[in-house]
Amino acid sequence: MVVVTLQRHKCIGCNYCVELASGQFQMSKKDGKSVLLHAQEKKGFFTVKSNNELIFDDCENAAKACPVNIISVKRV
Repeated sequence: MVVVTLQRHKCIGCNYCVELASGQFQMSKKDGKSVLLHAQEKKGFFTVKSNNELIFDDCENAAKACPVNIISVKRV
């Protein structure tokens, strides 16, 4: 299982996550910040738990590219 977490309130809208993992992220037209698709929000953290191992590499690349380090990706 892959767990992806986004601290959306810290997003600066650089769009790297969308470029590298467009299946999991998109930019909000309302505020220009990243949205983690199908995420559950808890205390400002947006989290997706997926059984699709294929998303790991793209999400990990997005996490590495994020200039404010607000994306976490791990296997559990």
